[in-house]
Parts: sequence; C-alpha cells; structure tokens
Amino acid sequence: MSRDPNLIELPGPPPLAVQVKRSARARRLALKVSRLDGAVTLTLPQRASMKHALAFLNERRDWLAEALAGLEGPEIVGPGTLLPVEGTALRVTPAALRSARIEDGALLVPQARPAAAALAWLKLRARDRLAERVAFHAARLGRRAGKLTLRDTRSRWGSCTVEGDLMFSWRLIMAPPPILDYVAAHEVAHLAQMNHSPAFWAEVSKLFPDWQTARNWLRSDGAQLHRYRFEA
Repeated sequence: MSRDPNLIELPGPPPLAVQVKRSARARRLALKVSRLDGAVTLTLPQRASMKHALAFLNERRDWLAEALAGLEGPEIVGPGTLLPVEGTALRVTPAALRSARIEDGALLVPQARPAAAALAWLKLRARDRLAERVAFHAARLGRRAGKLTLRDTRSRWGSCTVEGDLMFSWRLIMAPPPILDYVAAHEVAHLAQMNHSPAFWAEVSKLFPDWQTARNWLRSDGAQLHRYRFEA
C-alpha cells in the first residue's frame, strides 16, 4: 500500500498504481482505465473503506490486465511520424520550406521545428474547417454563431455558451471529416436548444442526420486522437 492516501499500489506482475477518488455521488465502486495513457482510476463512495477498495481491485486483477493489454502509449510527433489528418495518415517530413503543406501523402513541415510546425498547421486547418461548417449549419438553422475558439480539451469535443460562442478541440481535424462536421452541427444546434432534450436531438438530426454513427466513432476511437504529443 502506498503512503499516498489517494493511491493504491498493487504488487505485480505487473505492479499497478491505482488513483483513488471519492465521490459524494457514487453509490458503488467504479473502475476506469484510460485508453490514452493506461491510467487506472477507482472511484469510491464517501464511506467506502480502503480495505474494501483493495479487495475490489484484487478481485478484478484479471479484468485490469485484459483492459491494459495492447494499449498504445503516447506518440511523440516528430520526423517520420504517421499523423492522422482528416482521417488520412500523413508522414511528417521535414523539408526546406517556410510553411507546412500536404504533398504526395506526406505532411511537409519546416526543418527547424517540425513538431511545432505540424501543430500550428493542424490548428489553422482546424479553424478553417470548423468555421466553414459552423457557418453552414448556422445558416440552415437560421441562427448566428458567436466567437469560435480552439482548445486542447480532453473532457469534451466542443461547447456552446449562452452567448452563442463556440469552443472546439482542434484535434477534431485529425478525425475523418464527418466527425468534425457532426461536432460542429451538435454545437450549432445548441444555439436553438441549450440542453440535450429530445428537441435538441431533433435539431441535430436536421443538421446532421447520421449523427449517431459519428457519435459512436468519437466514443470508440476519439481517445486515440489524444495520443499525439507535440513536445518541443
């Protein structure tokens, strides 16, 4: 057992570190494995004992081993990386140029800082694509969208404020185009319905009829977009 009261260390093989979180809303113990980095989190009701938590984890060692098997670690972007761009894998290739561009199945980037150049190019492309799709869906809805911002969020792919400002994860540009289009339509629909009621989903269906397929893709494959790290 770790000296950290919020960490349980299970002996191996392989040894596992489990982050413990207590929640007033939790009614039972819940175990989660991050597909992004393999981090294991155990959520406990407020009154659950650590002895109970440890027994729960030991009972589920086989499940944990299976859940962790085959998980891919972070992908540090650099020369030679196969980087998804609008659903197509492009090889990051340094070249003697000032700005990045796609050419012959490669993402050509300036030689000085290839990862930083790839990141800047992705963000610019994401803004252009999202601005285009937001304008398209907003026109169909008969609403005016506010300011568009990009962030690197892990908990949500987009959001809409009551003022009509829209936020999106720039990583959507790595997904197939229909996925980005769905998220744009989803957030634009909030301009009419600031909730997730049946009326809201009716608006989404008008803007993007095949929304369920795109939503399922984000649930099954969206975490993979966060594997790519653009470190300096």
